[in-house]
Amino acid sequence: MRFAAMRRDRAMPSFDFYDTLFVRLTGRPSDVFRLIGERLAQAAGARLLPEIVVLDLHGVRTLLCHGDQLCTDDVEYQAFRARMRDPEVQARLLRLPYFVRRLIAAWLRRKSRDTKALKPESIMDVAISTVEQTFRDHDAARMIHGHTHRPAVHAHDVGGSKRERIVLADWEEDGSYLEVSEAGAVERAISR
Repeated sequence: MRFAAMRRDRAMPSFDFYDTLFVRLTGRPSDVFRLIGERLAQAAGARLLPEIVVLDLHGVRTLLCHGDQLCTDDVEYQAFRARMRDPEVQARLLRLPYFVRRLIAAWLRRKSRDTKALKPESIMDVAISTVEQTFRDHDAARMIHGHTHRPAVHAHDVGGSKRERIVLADWEEDGSYLEVSEAGAVERAISR
């Protein structure tokens, strides 16, 4: 089974933004995917998944999530996240003409970049206490997520049990995917 962080221009060139796709299971809904919804998922051959998915990958209980819900120290972002998931806000946005939604999206991305420049690095990464609680809540041995785009494999000791957290790479520059097999998880580059 393969999960991928796909480059946007390779997957769907007519859309200029969407978030990490877990290919094959396909599609953990980011804020953008959530707004575009089932129609885009169907066109992409994707199936939108719930916020958190736990499955057995080759005998390892694995949790898949976007990762933004783990950044609980960034209170401002969590408020934005909650607002964007409000069905009324989503309905209002979807009633706007497409070009207006694109302008809003561009403005939000720019605002996000500017805001990040002013925030301490420590609050823009996952909160370890939240990660550990998520491992406990879902009894997972492995977690795979994106959002922070600080690719690495992290080892956690949760209640005396070793856990693995894999952070997927950013898809802005180069594409990659995570191949999970009986031997473990390996990140592979997508050749151009």
